Amino acid sequence: MENESLFGDDAEPPGPSAEIVMAQNEAATFRLSSPADALPVLAKAKPERLYFPFKDSPRAKAFRKKHYPDISRIEWFDWRWQFQNAIRDVETLGSIIRLSDNERQAMMHPSGDLPVAITPYYASLLSVDNPSSPLRRSVVPVVDECLHTKGEEEDPLCEDADSPVPGIVHRYPDRVLFLVTDICSTYCRYCTRSRIFGRRHQCFIDLEKWEKALAYIASNPNIRDVLLSGGDPLTLSDDRLEWLLSRLKKIQHVELIRIGTKVPAVLPQRITPALVSMLKKHHPLWMSIHVTHPDELTPEMSAACIRLADAGIPLGSQSVLLSGINDSVATMTRLMHGLLQIRVRPYYLYQCDPIPGSSHFRTPVGKGLEIIQGLRGHTSGYAVPAYVVDAPGGGGKIPLLPEYAVGRDEDGLILRNYEGHIFRYPDNHADAKDIH
Repeated sequence: MENESLFGDDAEPPGPSAEIVMAQNEAATFRLSSPADALPVLAKAKPERLYFPFKDSPRAKAFRKKHYPDISRIEWFDWRWQFQNAIRDVETLGSIIRLSDNERQAMMHPSGDLPVAITPYYASLLSVDNPSSPLRRSVVPVVDECLHTKGEEEDPLCEDADSPVPGIVHRYPDRVLFLVTDICSTYCRYCTRSRIFGRRHQCFIDLEKWEKALAYIASNPNIRDVLLSGGDPLTLSDDRLEWLLSRLKKIQHVELIRIGTKVPAVLPQRITPALVSMLKKHHPLWMSIHVTHPDELTPEMSAACIRLADAGIPLGSQSVLLSGINDSVATMTRLMHGLLQIRVRPYYLYQCDPIPGSSHFRTPVGKGLEIIQGLRGHTSGYAVPAYVVDAPGGGGKIPLLPEYAVGRDEDGLILRNYEGHIFRYPDNHADAKDIH
């Protein structure tokens, strides 16, 4: 496949650096001992299997030429290059966006536990001048992270208490959360598991831990559903991820495997044909994608999601309600409509968890109910996610809804519709119970 059809009309020809990258990818995929060992198979290798074949958007192209002028398009589209070159320090980030004093101070603050990491691709989406812009606030720290308020906990959902073996959270009877890595390509500032990323010498990518977790799942026949999370499972190499999926598929009582990820939004280059072909072998496989704001719905992310959907992988979205970022009916409507356009079904809208330093992100619960009320009836039912609070103390996800069932009289149930009009449903059987 020629470069023009793979990377666009003005693609640079692959030079020696691109060949080395391709060799490294082949070495990882085929478990070869070194990049040099991969060179003989390059003649057979299909570049479209290893890269994200999509013509970059005008914004990404301009960003790459300005800030990474020596990086070829092939390197830009290599997810490993994006991952390895994630922006982590104040100097590099400050050369791309004009950091406010607040942001600069936060990045240099000694008490900051949650690391900074932003892929070059995602950095191309950030506002250069506006610290209050939604995507910038999501990934660039501010000093408010150092302000801990009442009710905030390192592990507000008590996941550690429900962990029978390292990496497994078993809260619900028929399903488990399997934390397979403590690594993300981009760190969200409101992350529920910030405690994991702040720990030193923590590592979930450990064969012995994985074996213990798999043994636990295999020994519990009630477990039919396994959610791979972390960190982000799609930061694993194809072969490691396939090893895990294959082992899970061998457990007879595991009926469903899910992957929780933000990669399509922050590192869409990861969704290569090779990855998708591998994932297709492990159906039924579902994927929950963390999406924050409609500005993330770029051509690159759209192409990644469509590729996954074309492979028969059902996609659902998970969004966190964040003050000043997505806490309006208009913004959430745009996000949900945009997701449906790229075949992602809105699934959950989460109330922000009370981790330390999260008060500037958290909204009143009433704001979430207002948004659901502004969606229900005003748009397709498919566009309305379930609004949930993941209850502190390990209570699990509790759905919240506006009051639509408002009472009962001798004629039955009294209902309020999305326009505020009152209707009655004849529910006056002898066994009918008071809804209050």
